[in-house]
Amino acid sequence: MTTFRESPVTDVTAHALLAEYFAYREQTFPNAAGYVTTFPSPEQFVPPAGVFLVVEVDGEAVGCGGIRDLGGGRFEVKHLWLRPGLQGRGLGRALLAELETRAIGLGATELVLDTNASLAAAGGLYRSSGYADIEPYNDNPNATNWYAKRVSTPPDHR
Repeated sequence: MTTFRESPVTDVTAHALLAEYFAYREQTFPNAAGYVTTFPSPEQFVPPAGVFLVVEVDGEAVGCGGIRDLGGGRFEVKHLWLRPGLQGRGLGRALLAELETRAIGLGATELVLDTNASLAAAGGLYRSSGYADIEPYNDNPNATNWYAKRVSTPPDHR
């Protein structure tokens, strides 16, 4: 059974997953300059500014991801990651959909994200989930591709 548990990024499990993610990216990053690791600011991933989720399968933490408010109804998807070997099972798509739902609940009208072209499966997931290429909206040194998706906020949202 898959569950998405809200968690502070400073929680032991969330922090361990982020550390695994960053170590994985450092090992697989194609740029000789290397991957730049930046742990997320805790206050950016606490409602109403955002949310961070831990993905659990049968009680075991296997991935994570978050959203944060950039202002003006724009929310950014960050650190969407699953442990190697779990990709291709629909967990990433389910996590992305859950993050989108949470962002809409917080007032999002647009979702943005950045990724690196070396993560071909991630780019495919984003494009097949309705994200379109956009010009860079940040100066993330790890990113080569930027995406956006318009979403609808429920009419009763305040």
